[in-house]
Amino acid sequence: MNHDSSDTPDTARARKVRRGAAPDATPQELTPPDVDPATNGSDDEDEARLPDILEEAGAVGEGPLATGHDAIERAVRLAPTSAGVYRMLNANNDVLYVGKAKNVKKRLSNYARQSAPQPARILRMIAATVSVEIVSTTTETEALLLEANLIKQLRPRFNVQLRDDKSFPYILITGDHWAPQILKHRGAQTRPGRYFGPFASAGAVNRTITALQRAFLIRSCTDSFFESRTRPCLLHQIRRCAGPCTREIDFPGYATLVREATDFLSGKSHAVKQELAGEMEKASGELEFERAALYRDRLAALSAIQSQQGINPRTVEEADVFAIHQEGGFSCVEVFFFRTGQNWGNRAYFPRAEKTFTPEEVLGSFLAQFYDDKPPPKVILLSHEIEESELLANALSIKAGHKVEVSTPKRGEKKELVTHALTNAREALGRKLADTATQGRLLEAMAATLALPHPPKRIEVYDNSHIQGTNAVGAMIVAGPDGFVKNQYRKFNIKSEGLTPGDDYAMMREVLQRRFKRLLSPPEETAKAKDDDFPQWPDLVIIDGGRGQLNAVREIFESLGLTQVSLMSVAKGPDRDAGRETLFMPGREAIKLEQRDPVLYFIQRLRDEAHRFVIGSHRKLRKKDIREAGLQEIPGIGPSRKRALLHHFGTLKEIERASIADLGKVPGVSAESARKIFEFFHPQPG
Repeated sequence: MNHDSSDTPDTARARKVRRGAAPDATPQELTPPDVDPATNGSDDEDEARLPDILEEAGAVGEGPLATGHDAIERAVRLAPTSAGVYRMLNANNDVLYVGKAKNVKKRLSNYARQSAPQPARILRMIAATVSVEIVSTTTETEALLLEANLIKQLRPRFNVQLRDDKSFPYILITGDHWAPQILKHRGAQTRPGRYFGPFASAGAVNRTITALQRAFLIRSCTDSFFESRTRPCLLHQIRRCAGPCTREIDFPGYATLVREATDFLSGKSHAVKQELAGEMEKASGELEFERAALYRDRLAALSAIQSQQGINPRTVEEADVFAIHQEGGFSCVEVFFFRTGQNWGNRAYFPRAEKTFTPEEVLGSFLAQFYDDKPPPKVILLSHEIEESELLANALSIKAGHKVEVSTPKRGEKKELVTHALTNAREALGRKLADTATQGRLLEAMAATLALPHPPKRIEVYDNSHIQGTNAVGAMIVAGPDGFVKNQYRKFNIKSEGLTPGDDYAMMREVLQRRFKRLLSPPEETAKAKDDDFPQWPDLVIIDGGRGQLNAVREIFESLGLTQVSLMSVAKGPDRDAGRETLFMPGREAIKLEQRDPVLYFIQRLRDEAHRFVIGSHRKLRKKDIREAGLQEIPGIGPSRKRALLHHFGTLKEIERASIADLGKVPGVSAESARKIFEFFHPQPG
């Protein structure tokens, strides 16, 4: 799908609200204060982890089941006969289940009938229910949309859950500059220009942009970098940019390149390739072989894009393809994105659902949640027929503002696309199950080697970074049965004022105290909003250092009363050689493992990942300091005005070049402040 910024879809993510709160309550962001805005440290997408299998319970006791039936019967007496959404709550006011119905009274009556046969999953849900809350809606379509929104917000125990907190990336060709820029974009589409997407992953976008630069020579630099150039950059020299910054190409010529790129992304790839082939033949006929070679290279880049895209449909212009495969109690939903007749990538999801859910039930609930914060395409193709496909199509049509078709193809190219997606779902689930089994064996071996009480489900690794005490930052990375859990990573800007520069012990003390004090007394809303699939308390804490660091951390834990968390420090070997590390644990002799021991290799990976993440966080702080260094000494210019100036002009060099009038246009900068800034950079003689 491509569109101008004027037809912006609602891509804002649903915010988490306290479980059991009324749906019209004001939602609040529940982001912990120590969250790194870019927690995964890279643009690569994290493959979803497998959820915990929800174990089946045995027979349900008569007492609790009778109590649940009584609670539901009370709700039936007050329930409307119109459409709506109901929520079943337990004694702690946690939402157990969110459901929707065309007739709420009739649906709840089915749960209230004690003689009616019910699956074990439903009986367990009824037994835990102590109250039911109901929200009436005008239509069943509204009920479907509200149900999907509440499931994503509240994460009910007995619903299928799509665990996804990432927006999809787009390609943006900007429209607010005479020389448009091509870049990757996430979030609200407010900047003028043309948006193309969604793409399945940031990697797919980056590869496509790189190839488009080779094919169409469009700039990717920022506007501030563009304006400061006095000669072409390296990208021009390696033929990935036409060099509009220094007028290596004139405006009409660059506009032609932008039009060709837009046409290609809009699905007119055949026409663009024909046009380039014609120009190549023309240049060759005129014996301008260097120009002909340039067109040849551009054609090769376009062919590379299409070869990376894999299967491209002939008759499907715009569609999302969903296929589900179940195995070993888990479900995998594979999604393929097709826009303008091109394959823009695929992604695997592992929704959380009980083993008793059928593929049709999982897929139906998954779809409603998937499009809760994403614009639907014109066609949605499914591997299994879902019960409410017509209702879902109507709801998505209202949401998107255009007709949306939901179908399960039986023949033809559409059927081939679904079959291809189903094969990928089967293979993705197989790989994930194999990877999880390997990780599980490593954790079991680690528990045996380190004499841990059980294989750790959550490992936290801590490290610090600074340069002579400046820009000090601590970081925590997390690993579990499915590998690194990057949405749990945290960075900690060191805040202690009396800290001696370079005091690693004091920095580690601050990091751990902030981390575990928050765990010991979390805000109620934050505690409720956590993903209940993954434990918040670590089984094992690893730090980089020797016996001294270990003793310092042990003292911190004792002061906080932490006794259930295992501690270990990893000291580098002689000459910092990998494979010669020494492991220290409280009350034990130093541990030396064989160089080829898989457990040692696993510990090295954990330590190196923590080091990578903390170094990246430190570099961001240092870069910000360097960028703002020239503004530090101007009297009366505080952090807010510094940010406003840098946001307005982009670079320190542009601020230095600005006139008093231009400086006065910056929000928050008065005429007097503008004069001070100008005089700071342009001191008068005498």
